[in-house]
Amino acid sequence: MKNAFQLPDYDRNIRLMVYEAHRFQYMAHLAQPEYFTLISIDCLAGRSLETKRKMYQQIVESLGKLGISSDHILIHLRESPLENWGIRGGQVACDVNLGFNVEI
Repeated sequence: MKNAFQLPDYDRNIRLMVYEAHRFQYMAHLAQPEYFTLISIDCLAGRSLETKRKMYQQIVESLGKLGISSDHILIHLRESPLENWGIRGGQVACDVNLGFNVEI
């Protein structure tokens, strides 16, 4: 995500939640359900379809190096307009110089 979205090192909040396979509903066709990986991303709106394609591919390639099959990965991207984010002490994101471009 950092590479595809061209984000600075400081601009990420990551939460990792791991569930035992019996505590998570998954698609029945998966050969290794314990490797099912759901990635949910909340971000500012503005990235192009090509940028999103690049990010999805980079995520799948990176997880593949860890032994997670591409058909075991589901990525969900939720975009919100800048005016829907309160940042840096309660300022509206569209009024702040973010230090990076979201329209890539």
